[in-house]
Amino acid sequence: MLEIKNLVAEIEGKRILDGLTLTVNDGETAAIMGPNGSGKSTLSYIIAGKEDYEILDGEILLDGENILEMEAFERAAAGVFLAFQYPLEIPGVATMTFLKAALNAQRRAREETELTTPEFMKAVQEAAARLEIPRDMLKRALNVGFSGGEKKRMEILQMALLQPRMCILDETDSGLDIDALRVVSEGVNALKSDKRAFLVITHYQRLLNYIVPDTVHVMANGRIMRSGGKELALELEASGYADYKAQEAA
Repeated sequence: MLEIKNLVAEIEGKRILDGLTLTVNDGETAAIMGPNGSGKSTLSYIIAGKEDYEILDGEILLDGENILEMEAFERAAAGVFLAFQYPLEIPGVATMTFLKAALNAQRRAREETELTTPEFMKAVQEAAARLEIPRDMLKRALNVGFSGGEKKRMEILQMALLQPRMCILDETDSGLDIDALRVVSEGVNALKSDKRAFLVITHYQRLLNYIVPDTVHVMANGRIMRSGGKELALELEASGYADYKAQEAA
């Protein structure tokens, strides 16, 4: 589904990604772990289409098509979804208005019929109930005054409604207590299918106890340094990233 080939990128003259190569297959849950400053969030932003970065080399293929040539909204319509580490608060934009506009924009791009208001309300209420999102949250401005856990649940609600093909979770566990982590993880696991893939970016093993990866990749110095199965995350939890930081320094 997702194939990244020799990706080189920088921002303001600073090299962040340096020949990164990665493949995520249909139905796969791939985790990326690594020390701070290794380029993990940068990778997620570039896949999603954030404009701040200069791409010097490489390709990002989604189902064989190079999405680097697409605008961010075109990538979203093609099935890319990014759940942010720090979701933005947007005063003045009602949550339900935002959700309906986003969902119907995606449906138009996919040449699907837009949902009527009753259909939309039913879809949102069912998804919100699964994520333990109270109805009063849906009546507020998007993310305004929400706790960290509430913001992350709202991100997963968007993902449940939009049904993307390539789901990127950028440190979704950041700021979550154990109860919120469980609910968010259950929401992610409910969306797993053979036609959808997940790229889970995290520092810690604890998230991977709930969202169990098929593969784990260690990222350092702007590239993938090592790949393995889920047991690699346990090894990193025990030993840390010292070996990979030493490779960076070398």
